[in-house]
Amino acid sequence: MLKNCCKIFMEIDKELWEQLPKEVLKEYLELTERLGELNEVEQCEQSFLAFVKSQWPQFIEGSHHRIMANAFERIANGKLKRLIINMPPRHTKSEFASHMLPAWLVGKQPGLKIIQATHTADLAVKFGRKVRDLFETSSYQAIFPDVMLHPDSKAAGKWETRSKKNPKILGEYYAVGTGGAIAGRGADCLLLTIPTQNKMLCLKRLWKRLMNGTLLDQGKGCSLEDL
Repeated sequence: MLKNCCKIFMEIDKELWEQLPKEVLKEYLELTERLGELNEVEQCEQSFLAFVKSQWPQFIEGSHHRIMANAFERIANGKLKRLIINMPPRHTKSEFASHMLPAWLVGKQPGLKIIQATHTADLAVKFGRKVRDLFETSSYQAIFPDVMLHPDSKAAGKWETRSKKNPKILGEYYAVGTGGAIAGRGADCLLLTIPTQNKMLCLKRLWKRLMNGTLLDQGKGCSLEDL
């Protein structure tokens, strides 16, 4: 796209282009490239799918991905408080809901508090590790440079985030399996991942335990069940 813009500019006024000093041409190209980067960053901040593509180059988009992305953007904008995703295995629902979504939401709000609950603690911690590791990649920092992990809280299943601009803004991620202790913990967003087999039994147990021990902020909170 950048090359096409330069080509169009040269065709519009080729004589003027050829008369410009090399230093001016170099500066123009650098500024144009920087403008393209800023546009991409802005797009990734607003569009969930754009963010996914920036972090996952091998991703192949499908119609169901666009439906999920639209719902996630409504969550981010506070227009959707509760969402259930029910799809067959291997349709990217967990990769989206338990990996990319929390990373995107925290990028937009470094002070966000998230609880990830699954039927096993190992799976919850696995999701936590993937999100945590994504924060420190150059591709993520290019989109959300304000997000950093708290130096004293980086465990895979329990870590804290802070804003580089305002260190007083602190977020938290806590991973828990069925039977895990969550009493007294608050959350802005609850993420529940339930296996297809015995899903209703697991969901009832997890949901009962979460509601008994967790305070979900009714003003800005959301819950998402990945079935």
